[in-house]
Amino acid sequence: MSKSVPAYWRNIPVYLSLKGSKCKKCGKTFFPPREVCTECGSTEMEEYYPPHGGKLISWSVVRNPPREFSEFSPYIVGLVELDDGTRVIAQIVDVKLSELKEGMRVRATVRRTYEDGDRGIVRYGFKFIPDDFNEYATQ
Repeated sequence: MSKSVPAYWRNIPVYLSLKGSKCKKCGKTFFPPREVCTECGSTEMEEYYPPHGGKLISWSVVRNPPREFSEFSPYIVGLVELDDGTRVIAQIVDVKLSELKEGMRVRATVRRTYEDGDRGIVRYGFKFIPDDFNEYATQ
């Protein structure tokens, strides 16, 4: 899973700004970005920044993660449909498993994803939190 430091830095816009792509022909949106549209096969893609809010479609609990993510175990991974229809798979945080509901509002936030001890890189990326974060933070 380890990438070189330069490769990581080159991809920071994808990791930290929810940068995706959009097909110029059919309008299909993707995150992470793609070079070819899976809907129509076009290679005419443009940069696209999807909305940060959406709803939780489905989720699963990861109890035996890869080594890099073991400190977070067990953790929740969810399928989120953003407000524009783009679907994203990401970790769901700051909520108890018993509080998850299909269709609940969530929003993207940047958090530490793991530390690459071999390379000395602390990696950040998107995770999703309940949209009404303050309600959950006080419980």
